[in-house]
Amino acid sequence: MTVRDRLSMVFKGRDEFDLTDGSIGKPLFYLSLPIVVTNLLQTAYNLADTLWLGRYSTEALAAISFAFPMVFLLFSLGMGVTVAGSVLVAQHVGADEEKEARYAASQTVSFAIIVSLFLGGLGYFVVGDLLGLLGASPDVLPLATEYMRVISSGLVFMFGFFVFTALMRGYGDTITPMLVMLLTVVVNIVIDPFLIFGWWIFPELGVAGAAYATIFSRALAFVVGMAIMLRGTRGVQITPADMVPNLTYAKKIVRIGVPASIEGTGRSLSVNLMLVIVGLFPTTVVAGYGIGVRVFSVIFLPAIAVARGVETMTGQNIGAEKPDRAAAAAGIAAKTMFAILGALGIVVILTARPIAAVFTNDSAVIAVTADFLRWVAPTFGCIGVMRAYTGSFRGAGKTMTAAAISILMLGFIRLPVALGLARPDVLGLPLPAFDSTGIWMAFAVSNTAGAIIAYLWYRRGTWRDADPRGEVPVGDDDEDDTSDATVAPTDD
Repeated sequence: MTVRDRLSMVFKGRDEFDLTDGSIGKPLFYLSLPIVVTNLLQTAYNLADTLWLGRYSTEALAAISFAFPMVFLLFSLGMGVTVAGSVLVAQHVGADEEKEARYAASQTVSFAIIVSLFLGGLGYFVVGDLLGLLGASPDVLPLATEYMRVISSGLVFMFGFFVFTALMRGYGDTITPMLVMLLTVVVNIVIDPFLIFGWWIFPELGVAGAAYATIFSRALAFVVGMAIMLRGTRGVQITPADMVPNLTYAKKIVRIGVPASIEGTGRSLSVNLMLVIVGLFPTTVVAGYGIGVRVFSVIFLPAIAVARGVETMTGQNIGAEKPDRAAAAAGIAAKTMFAILGALGIVVILTARPIAAVFTNDSAVIAVTADFLRWVAPTFGCIGVMRAYTGSFRGAGKTMTAAAISILMLGFIRLPVALGLARPDVLGLPLPAFDSTGIWMAFAVSNTAGAIIAYLWYRRGTWRDADPRGEVPVGDDDEDDTSDATVAPTDD
């Protein structure tokens, strides 16, 4: 019995359920479960870096607290390509348009490589200045810059694997990306300490060592993912002939992808701008914030995974002209995530200090992290609600709506509240200052507001007018004519 056969006893593949017919809960569960594991493994990259660098030095830990949001920013600028590819593939598969799905996947890979090479080159030269603007201290700035330049150099490999994952998810296969991720994360965890501390024959590279370990592992994942898609044995198939960049098709990807990039970039900018506020306080607060964000990345894995599952289910059911199934999937996901993440929030409240102690021995950093977690944990369930509904918006092609909700929550609620509560003097407000606790309070307020806004907006039902055929008609029956493949519409 192969590894895949053993895993199929727990995880169900696309050939064992239909996203457009039958029950809704079970397909959504089996679609999302491998994504949870994949994202957990994905987060293991960052957690491994945080764990080892936290034992290397407090300055190194603070450096990646600044570097991780910068990595997120680079990915966010290009994430629209992956979202567009996933939505297009899902809608074409739901409409039984295999030719168009293949062409969409091939074009997505091509433009993803182009975009990631551009962003990687840009990032290499500007990260130092950006980190300085974000308030990195003189002892942290060189370390964070070194880390980011290594990451920028290998961004194409990191981004390439995300594209592979998105396209496979759009088809309905979430098991294959999970298996590929499992292989590469083991490699990363094993070589991380060797490069950071200089074990055995390796030089001591510190922060840069963590970056090199990540790039090597992601390059391996990228190569494996490309080989799988070129063979086409797992659903999604790309062909070299279809990968020749088509500027006409690029416009279709841009129409869907740009709002998604705006959403991701808005999230990233909010994290980076929050660092400016956090940077007004001592390094211990910056380090505690970094640990807290890493913990969130684990806690929110179910919400992110289910949101992506809802995105795929919505896309395929919109393609199959079954919007009621899409709405039911979003509702089930929102209720389930509210319950699960709410329960996890209670656990985090009770174990905040032990969780923080896993990442650092600095008692001051542990105290800051525990304070952060206790304020935000009660609103974990709200994140699940918001993610479920914004995932459905994206699957319907309403990527601008999802972006608007995210920007409203982060840019117009979280940041102003954080600055007003932590440092009201900066805004000239005659209010008492809660210091760093004010920042954590802003997270709780914005999480709650985001859930309410997403729910009320979704109930308006404006996403139901999404037309999977778009404004551009499908080409004729000539197998070589794919220039007018179907595209999902964006918001009005």
